[in-house]
Amino acid sequence: MPNTYTQLHIQFVFAVQNRASLIQASWEEELYKYITGIVKNCKHKVLAINGMPDHVHLFVGLHPTQAISELMQQVKGESSEWINKKRFVPGKFQWQEGYGAFSYGHSQVKQVYDYVMNQKQHHQTKPFLDEYRELLEKFEISFDERYIFKALE
Repeated sequence: MPNTYTQLHIQFVFAVQNRASLIQASWEEELYKYITGIVKNCKHKVLAINGMPDHVHLFVGLHPTQAISELMQQVKGESSEWINKKRFVPGKFQWQEGYGAFSYGHSQVKQVYDYVMNQKQHHQTKPFLDEYRELLEKFEISFDERYIFKALE
């Protein structure tokens, strides 16, 4: 793509099916490395990846040749297949349908990087759903409460 210059920074947020706390400390780093490989194979750059047992934050420098929806389909599909092949969880692992994608300017990269890398400390005081709603509201994204990431009822 000659003479095409972009600077696209996207933070993705996606959750385990039913927000089950299935991502264990014993294999989360391996999962993050696997997801990083998927992203790199798609010509994007992982700026930060971190999360909690029930969700992941992925901060990416996006290459313009792939749609956001295609990237997320690959990340979620290939990583869930990998988790199932490794038998890290009993039964079948799945990511919840949907995701959040939030764009940032160059001047915000350090702030978002720090935010993603400090997820464990952040969630000692703020539940995931509160965090996610705040992101949606900050970015003025209208949403239907019925479709926000939900736990089993």
